[in-house]
Amino acid sequence: MSGIEKLAGVKGMNDLLPDQSGLWEWVESRVATVFRQYGYRAIRTPILEPTALFVRGIGEVTDIVEKEMYTFTDALNGEQLTLRPENTAAVVRSVIEHNLLYDGPKRLWYLGPMFRHERPQRGRYRQFHQFGIEALGLTGPDIDAEQLLMIHRVWAAVGLVGDKAPRLEINSLGQKEERLAHRAALIAHFQAHASVLDADAQRRLLTNPLRILDSKNPAMREVIAGAPLLRDFLGEQSQAHFQAVLSVLDTHGVSYLVNPRLVRGLDYYNLTVFEWITDQLGAQGTVCGGGRYDTLIEQMGGKAAPACGFAIGVERLVELLKEVAPPELSSGLDLYIVHWGENSSSAAIRVAEQCRSAGLAVQMHCGDAGLKSQMKKADQSGAGFAVLMGDDERANGVVSIKPLRADSGAVAQERVAIENTAAVIAGLRRAMHSTE
Repeated sequence: MSGIEKLAGVKGMNDLLPDQSGLWEWVESRVATVFRQYGYRAIRTPILEPTALFVRGIGEVTDIVEKEMYTFTDALNGEQLTLRPENTAAVVRSVIEHNLLYDGPKRLWYLGPMFRHERPQRGRYRQFHQFGIEALGLTGPDIDAEQLLMIHRVWAAVGLVGDKAPRLEINSLGQKEERLAHRAALIAHFQAHASVLDADAQRRLLTNPLRILDSKNPAMREVIAGAPLLRDFLGEQSQAHFQAVLSVLDTHGVSYLVNPRLVRGLDYYNLTVFEWITDQLGAQGTVCGGGRYDTLIEQMGGKAAPACGFAIGVERLVELLKEVAPPELSSGLDLYIVHWGENSSSAAIRVAEQCRSAGLAVQMHCGDAGLKSQMKKADQSGAGFAVLMGDDERANGVVSIKPLRADSGAVAQERVAIENTAAVIAGLRRAMHSTE
């Protein structure tokens, strides 16, 4: 024992190990493809932002700002900084700072880590990752509906179809004046039942009474069920906007439930709000959430412009796939080079580089090992083929190509000229993929 303390990662901030990363890469590729199909372009913002950005954007009286943000003072200049707990505010900050709306609306997407100081549990971590979409400068219900169709297509792209797919719950929060009227009625209702409210509800009563509707306290269930509904305060324009969104969903066969109690956890939403929910992940059932936020850009110091967006939790999506629709993944390797004998390493490197130049993914055995041991590693690598190079092969200017998978497109080991190795394997690979 060296006596040196063994260090571990921060609780709730997890390593993504090689055996896990393949599924993540598979998911990321398919989701990004759908985003691009809808004309969205990638944006990357820093994980560290001024604390004031989130206080102003998310709202002071929210659990995120009050309890969950990783905030510190920069020792060099005294600036208050925060690891981003969500990315909409950061994207809006970037759009304003770089004047991205000067030439018209923007459709943007992102992928990256977020940070919240929560109790770690399945699907809920202190560092977590999100795909996000933000459409800025577009007013009508058509963009809301398009984003819901996009999410529906994302589920299909990763194999979540039918009863495996998350279900959509949707609501309208109306406009500010409608919410204020509802808020007044909500406060009056809860004040009339103040003796039933728990400490959290009492604290939120005059600051953010909508959040009381999210309470899971069974003692408050009856009072919450009797609370006034926001939909009863919506004007004609808000109702028309919502019905237009629902009409598109109906036309395209996207199932949904209108949930009049659905609110979002952030202050900046208005009109359409939604969540996609699964029952497969226990309490952490929301896989995707979002909606419209028409006042945020002006609230953040920019010129008033409408906007809407959503975020998908990557960890939750990956967990859901593993639970109900695990995809068949390959290692991504085309071939594994096995070599033995004098000067075998240098010859193997030449073949490996030729094959890589032809676009093939190659792993070459490094170090000393016998043929049996190397073939075992070749099989474990997941490659479709092994290329064998011994003294006899090198003397005759050939290699032996051995199929390692039943679906490799080849049935027997064959010898080919060294210079033809890449072309032969590329042909076998094309044949294999054409039958999938």
